[in-house]
Amino acid sequence: MTLFKKLPYEILIGLRYTRTARRGPRRNRFISFISTLSSVGIALGVTALIVVLSVMNGFQKEVRDRMLSVIPHIEISTGSGSLPNWKEIASTVLEQPNVLAVAPYAGAGVVALRDEQVKPLYLRGVDPNAEIKVSDLMRGDSGKAIGLLRPDEFNIVLGFELAYSLGVRVGDKLTLLAPEGTVTPVGVVPRPKNFRVVGTFDSGHYEFDSGLAFVHLQDAAKFLRIDGASGLRVRVNNIHNAQQIAYQLAEVLPKDLYIRDWSKMNQIWFAAVQIEKRMMFVILALIVAVAAFNLVSMLVMTVTEKRGDIAILRTLGATPAAIQGIFMLQGILIGLVGVGSGVLLGVLLAFNVESVMGGIEKLFQFQVLPKGIYLINKLPSDPRWSDITLISAVAFVLTWLATIYPSWRAAKIDPAEALRYE
Repeated sequence: MTLFKKLPYEILIGLRYTRTARRGPRRNRFISFISTLSSVGIALGVTALIVVLSVMNGFQKEVRDRMLSVIPHIEISTGSGSLPNWKEIASTVLEQPNVLAVAPYAGAGVVALRDEQVKPLYLRGVDPNAEIKVSDLMRGDSGKAIGLLRPDEFNIVLGFELAYSLGVRVGDKLTLLAPEGTVTPVGVVPRPKNFRVVGTFDSGHYEFDSGLAFVHLQDAAKFLRIDGASGLRVRVNNIHNAQQIAYQLAEVLPKDLYIRDWSKMNQIWFAAVQIEKRMMFVILALIVAVAAFNLVSMLVMTVTEKRGDIAILRTLGATPAAIQGIFMLQGILIGLVGVGSGVLLGVLLAFNVESVMGGIEKLFQFQVLPKGIYLINKLPSDPRWSDITLISAVAFVLTWLATIYPSWRAAKIDPAEALRYE
């Protein structure tokens, strides 16, 4: 009680108005209903924002991780042709901080022939012993198939969707045509080569599973007539620092090399995801704005009801700024209850969205993401405190803006005019 007595009277009156709004005559109860509705609306808007952005972050992380099981953190190449001195370059790269592993590759676009089917694909030659250090794909069941590749055996591992579309199984022969043919007196003749299918891989990403094949590095170099390797695949200790590490590598490596990090290889996709996330934030923030500006109606009615109290306070020496602070505090307190409740509920749902959706699916006997249709059959969630902090700040600012006009109107009330009919 002593603490409350030391508070400024503006805060004490604002707290009293907020606390007693639920009691009293019918008009007070109606104002209380409007304030409760505003607080609930803010809470639901904040909850929706946190959950939706967390799910979008989860999908982005899931797709990114599946991409990074196939694509490197950083890729070093000449842009076209071979990289004959790749061992020297790999040694230089490994000396740099934050670099974990380096693996050579030889790759090019080729054409696959199977019966009457013709299908383009990207052929990547790898050294399984080095590839396992840079690729997460090598650590699963798919890695076992790629581990069967041996030099001079001309074995091949196809993406699951690619093997299905070509109608090939383990043990079948597959003919590949090199991008550069052999020049003969009758013209350029394609250079075919038969490979034996020894397995398939499933990265969980359709683009790779339907258009990528692995062979041994030496076999790819012979088939594509590449001296050494096409480039290097680099793994770093933190994917979020890959761009900065790529810039550091560019300073120590020859200037004629092309160095790209994983975000540059899929720049369009990641840019599209960021735009979708921003637009979703704006759209859902409008829900919070509508709920926040319901406070305007509630505070205007409160000011109208408290005209007599305002006049008495003014005659006792209260300044217009003090009157404005009383009603601004009332609106902010109601908004804070909504924001706090929304953050608490949103965080609980975001961290337990998989369990919540599992219960809803079991209750209503349906599946949101059926296994046979979608690669991801559960709602992934990745709550980020940076997003939660931004959502809370935006909701609070909108609540504060909603209190400005009603509190300014209360400060402009003329005491003599307000007390005329009292």
